[in-house]
Amino acid sequence: MANNEEEDYERVAYQQRLKAAVHYTVGRICEEVSDEEEVTYTRQFMAATAEATYKQIEAFAVDLELFAKHARRSTIQPEDVKMLVRKSPQLHEHITQLSKEQLTANEEKRKQVKKPKKKSTSAGMATAAETMNNDDGSKSP
Repeated sequence: MANNEEEDYERVAYQQRLKAAVHYTVGRICEEVSDEEEVTYTRQFMAATAEATYKQIEAFAVDLELFAKHARRSTIQPEDVKMLVRKSPQLHEHITQLSKEQLTANEEKRKQVKKPKKKSTSAGMATAAETMNNDDGSKSP
């Protein structure tokens, strides 16, 4: 029983830290917009926006898990995120572009890792290509 209470406490504490991070980020964004647009936001507005943002993120997380589960996967993929934002054309385009950029970066990284160093052959030893026969039966020079 004590173990369940401890897990519940840790879960609640973790959720509170996440909410605090969202609230802080919303506050920073409001400050930036306030400076640029010369408008002020009340603390109540920022708190309500932070709470709505947190609830929306929770809903997104559930949807993403369900999309992956429906595809019989345990890992959320970029396709799941694209499916999530499909009703917002601008956001869908942005996510698609980010996905393409990440795919390109990953492919380049794999190419760099896969390039093995070529072993040099000694001058006195012939390579396999040099000892192979040509189509007419003669040996390559």
